[in-house]
Amino acid sequence: MESIFSKIVSGEIPSHKIAENDNYYAFLDINPLAIGHTLVIPKIETDYIFDIEDEQLGGLIVFAKKVGKAVESVINCKRIGVTVIGLEVPHAHIHLIPLNTLYDMDFKQPKLKLTNDELAETAEKIREAFVTIAI
Repeated sequence: MESIFSKIVSGEIPSHKIAENDNYYAFLDINPLAIGHTLVIPKIETDYIFDIEDEQLGGLIVFAKKVGKAVESVINCKRIGVTVIGLEVPHAHIHLIPLNTLYDMDFKQPKLKLTNDELAETAEKIREAFVTIAI
């Protein structure tokens, strides 16, 4: 069965896209822990991140790095936290979360309730920054 993330990549389900290339896709989490919380996924549906072929996994990390630097350049934060949980959706994904404290990555805390317009505005700012980031 196709995951919700595969449906996002195919355009069946809308997303606030940050960036994509032939292999990877980045979009805002619609239930974020912080403004700018972004998910980065491989386009090939693989449930578990450690089942991704080495070359593809390396590419995913490099792509996530560029996305993370774009988020960091736009969102007021000390760092971008990186986490992979892998239990919520059966499609490997990396969370990039703007951080000011260690507790900003606590998934037990209430999620932000942002409007579609707020998400769209944030995505646009990060997209604009993404194209200027050199890795």
